[in-house]
Amino acid sequence: MSHVVCLIADPARAPLESPLVAAVGRALGTRPRWLADAEACEFPVEDGGREWLRERVGQVVAGAALDVAVVTAAHRLKRLLVSDMDSTVITVECIDELAEAAGIRAEIAAITRRAMNGEIDFRAALEARVALLAGLPVTVFEEVYRERVRLMPGARTLVQTMRARGATTAVVSGGFLPLVERVRDAIGFDLAQANRLETEGGRLTGRVLEPVRGPWSKLALLQRLARARGLAPGETLAVGDGANDLPMLAAAGLGVAFRAHPVVRATIPVAITFGDLTALLYLQGIGRRDFVVA
Repeated sequence: MSHVVCLIADPARAPLESPLVAAVGRALGTRPRWLADAEACEFPVEDGGREWLRERVGQVVAGAALDVAVVTAAHRLKRLLVSDMDSTVITVECIDELAEAAGIRAEIAAITRRAMNGEIDFRAALEARVALLAGLPVTVFEEVYRERVRLMPGARTLVQTMRARGATTAVVSGGFLPLVERVRDAIGFDLAQANRLETEGGRLTGRVLEPVRGPWSKLALLQRLARARGLAPGETLAVGDGANDLPMLAAAGLGVAFRAHPVVRATIPVAITFGDLTALLYLQGIGRRDFVVA
């Protein structure tokens, strides 16, 4: 077995149906292993490269509302997870929610969209947006977390299941530490890394403190944690949605573009659009009966 083809659906909106699964099995010449009824199954295959397999399956499932992912069979279970935060393990972009509190959401959200699609430099975009937040009280972080931040479906189950199997888990963000630490604690990540903002008199000054955490710091954290645990690259998993996640997604044994911006979907071979974050467990061959639900 050299590869595994995974089919993942949203069972509440478009369940994975047995006739379609059977048709894929015939096209691949193999039988499915169901990971969750109406939601996920996988096919072990010996022959064919990733692109050929995706094309072969795509001919069968064309137009169906489901994710097709081809992963390598080696090192299937991952021992390190490094995850982006905004629009990945939470449903919002925190800097846009801070901008809402400042009454300038449209202006900042436009910069965010361009930065996440790789159209403008990450650091320049971050500093420009933070400058616009000058004067906000530091209490805004608690307000935004309480009133606006929502966890992405499947986030806690993903992290708790991987931790129960001995994996190290980290959330890393180009956002801001007061919010990232709250998300770390809510989901149960082992550690968190993010940017720190300068304050004076209980208010933001509009400046980011060094070191600025961007795309290459995410990659560096992935590599540092892998070295510390003595892991091969193939034993690592990274997930994110924006252009600033691309270096770590490309370097991980399994990089997953989760509900991602176009530039990320075009670059990273494994993309999840319809499934929630438990899809990352299915990609590792972990069935729903083995999930740790907290």
